[in-house]
Amino acid sequence: MIARELLALPDYAEEVVFGLSSRPKRLPCKLLYDERGSALFEQITELPEYYLTRTELGILQQNAHEISVAAGSPLSVVELGAGTATKTSVLLQAVARRQIRVKYFPVDISPSALAAARKRVREEMPGALVHPIVIDFGKGFQFLRDVAGRKLVLYLGSSIGNFDWEDAFAMLRKVRQQLSRGDALLLGTDMVKSPNLLVPAYDDAQGVTAEFSKNILHRINRELGADFDVDSFRHLAVWNPRCSRMEIYLETSRPQTVTVGPTGAVVRFAAGERIHTENSYKYTLQMVDRMLCVSGFRLENTWFDPQKWFGLHLARV
Repeated sequence: MIARELLALPDYAEEVVFGLSSRPKRLPCKLLYDERGSALFEQITELPEYYLTRTELGILQQNAHEISVAAGSPLSVVELGAGTATKTSVLLQAVARRQIRVKYFPVDISPSALAAARKRVREEMPGALVHPIVIDFGKGFQFLRDVAGRKLVLYLGSSIGNFDWEDAFAMLRKVRQQLSRGDALLLGTDMVKSPNLLVPAYDDAQGVTAEFSKNILHRINRELGADFDVDSFRHLAVWNPRCSRMEIYLETSRPQTVTVGPTGAVVRFAAGERIHTENSYKYTLQMVDRMLCVSGFRLENTWFDPQKWFGLHLARV
């Protein structure tokens, strides 16, 4: 019976057990985005404290035509970590004005988010050809080879900021290896700014971000048969100036022992012990230029909002 249950566990079970057995404890941030987590994140993007989505959308609204001209045509648009494609139609419409047909490939780990993305784009752009791709980036980017012709790869929302430096380089290099001469990358990055703006963006007054953060424990309880006392954990958002990043933790208020279902793993927590769930790096333009250069891209242009809170960077293979 136990062997059969182990075979039925999700493929991320080993990552969870390894992370919770580490010092300090950690969990992969990709687990935040199940169906409920994706829905909660959509709520976060609309919160008054969360400036990132509306700021990036403003940049796209102001500069979509210029970005599409700079990217070249004709091209297919591939969006990594597309989510529900809230901002993407602005750019797709600009691309559509420069070519007969737009092919859009939203890529995400969440099938429910991709279903919403497909519905949204088809409603806003009935002529677009939408081909969703459900994949975990840990499995690589070979699917990019299957997209014919010139490509514009979007990686928006400062999602690159969830990766540590070396992991960000490695991820962008893997993308670069699947692209051809003339292909381009449009990379979104959140820029360094005051902690007075940063911390509330990751710890809102309504508690939606805390609910999103704790959902990772609800998911592990549900899908791996763990027994976390979720209510005993609190969400923490900490600015680390030395590393130039926001750090997200779940901290237990009491000692507890957690069993991770049929894996048999037993995890002990002391009062006040934390699980590190996510980083969000904040960049200077020099940091972005270095990251792209080391990864095999050449930075061609950057578009900012008036406050320079956020940047969209067009880089060429």
